[in-house]
Amino acid sequence: MDRVLFGDNQFFGVNHMSEEKARSQAMRFQEISAVIEVLDDAYAEGIRTFMCTTHERMTEVCDYFRTHQEKYPDYQFYPCMPYAHKYANAAAELGVLGAVRSFLPTDDAFGALLKGGMSLARKDVEGLVNLLIEAEMKMFAGLTTPVIFLQNVATDFLLGLGFDEAFRMFDTCVRERYQAEPGFITMNAPLLLRTLEKIGIRNPIICANINKIGFRMCGGMDAYAELMSQGKCRLVAMSVFASGALPPREALEYVCHYPHIESIVFGASSRRNIAQTKQLIEQLTAA
Repeated sequence: MDRVLFGDNQFFGVNHMSEEKARSQAMRFQEISAVIEVLDDAYAEGIRTFMCTTHERMTEVCDYFRTHQEKYPDYQFYPCMPYAHKYANAAAELGVLGAVRSFLPTDDAFGALLKGGMSLARKDVEGLVNLLIEAEMKMFAGLTTPVIFLQNVATDFLLGLGFDEAFRMFDTCVRERYQAEPGFITMNAPLLLRTLEKIGIRNPIICANINKIGFRMCGGMDAYAELMSQGKCRLVAMSVFASGALPPREALEYVCHYPHIESIVFGASSRRNIAQTKQLIEQLTAA
C-alpha cells in the first residue's frame, strides 16, 4: 500500500466535529466537477490512491476515471463497502428483503433476484454476501482496486453479533473474485485483530482511528499502543487529526512514531492542505 492515501469524507458532507463545516462541504461538492478538481490536485501532489465509499455519487467519479484512464495510468481505488445510508434508506422504502434485492447485480435482473431470494430461503449467507459485494463493486469495473475494505458500520456490527465467519466470507470473496487484498475498517482495532486471528486471518489490513487524544478509538489507548508496536497487522491510520482537534504536526508526529502504521488516509479540500499534509507525512516518515 502507498504511504499516503486520499479519503472522501469531505466530498459527502462528513465531519465528526462540525455540522456547519459538513454542510458547507456538501454544498461545495454538489457537482462532480468539484470533486474531480480536488482529486486532480491530489494527483498532482503525487497521491495515487483514492480510498472511497461506495456512495451513489462515486459512480460518476468512476465513470470519469474510466473515460480518462490515459491521464491517470497509475491511479488506484480502495473501495469501502457498504455505504450504510443507501441501504438504510432503501430498507425504509422497500423493506429489508426489497432493499437487498434492489442492490443485487442487474445484468440478469430476474436471475439475480431469484438467486438472492433463494439464498435467503436457504440461509445461504455466503451466496448472498458474494452477490452484494458484486453489486457494490460494479461501479469500479475496469479500474484498479488492489485493496477492498469492509466499512466499519458492517465490521463492528458483525463483531457485536459475534458472526466471525462473515469476515472469512468477505476475505475469500475479495481474494478469489477480485484478486485483491481484503481490508477491514473498525472503531475497535484490538478486538478486531483478535477476532481475525481466531478464524485464521493473519497479518490483516486494518484501518482504524489512530490519534494522540484517543478520538473514537474504542478499546483504550494502551491496547492500541500494544497493537501498533506488535506488527501483527498492516495498519491504516484514519482520523489522525481527530477531526481538527490536533495541530497537523503534533498529530502526524504521533502517528509516524509507530513504524507498523503502513499508511495514513486523510481528506482535504484544497491543494495547499493536500500538499502540506503529504509533505509533512513524508518528512516525519524519513526522520
